[in-house]
Amino acid sequence: MKTLYRIGQIVPSSNTTMETEIPAMLRAREALHPERFTFHSSRMRMHKVTPEELANMNREGLRCAAELADARVDVMSTACLVAIMAQGLGYHRQVEEDFRRIVSENGADARVMTSAGALIHGLKKLKAKKISLMAPYMKPLTAKVVAYIESEGIEVVDSICFEIPDNLEVGRRDPMQLLDDMKKLNTANVDVVVLSACVQMQSIPALQTAQDRLGIPVTSTSACTTRNMLDLLGLEAATPGYGQVLVV
Repeated sequence: MKTLYRIGQIVPSSNTTMETEIPAMLRAREALHPERFTFHSSRMRMHKVTPEELANMNREGLRCAAELADARVDVMSTACLVAIMAQGLGYHRQVEEDFRRIVSENGADARVMTSAGALIHGLKKLKAKKISLMAPYMKPLTAKVVAYIESEGIEVVDSICFEIPDNLEVGRRDPMQLLDDMKKLNTANVDVVVLSACVQMQSIPALQTAQDRLGIPVTSTSACTTRNMLDLLGLEAATPGYGQVLVV
């Protein structure tokens, strides 16, 4: 088995989190396992988290996929959950199909995924039937995220949205503030709490503390993205400290 893997991400131009949180988790894994990772990204223009900007950004995704295919990455993922979920139920499957086509046309063989699909993947790894979540989006976009998750067979018992339209501002939010925010979330009788349903809203410093306090699995889209990448690469997750999805 190879020991060096190239990780590719298709990142909104204003995203400052996915190129820090994904490497942080995989660097932590390097302390426990022999595999090593390098990180590569291609960017799509987006400033405000609005339906119009998200749709415009999505149109740049195929160009980004081709650029990452040129780098012969081993796995590539989108790094914007709401951009996918706002386009219609199950849309992550269409995006993945389009990426596979682009990868093949460019003579590469990268595994492909989306952060939207990764959240669903991670929740199913955790056997979640009922969840509660927090997100930075405006209410209409949060409602689309909730409907998307529920269309995949997972009930959303409660959700809190912080209504921050500026994507840079989302990335500047203190992740430890999520521990106080969580106190307002209905977590009774849920299987999993999604501390951050947005890949731009930082979460990983708070994940393990939140899980220890609640006594149930706590995860985020970035942690689920990391798990999905490892699964596609056929690698063991086993990286404690980032919630249950990187342990099971």
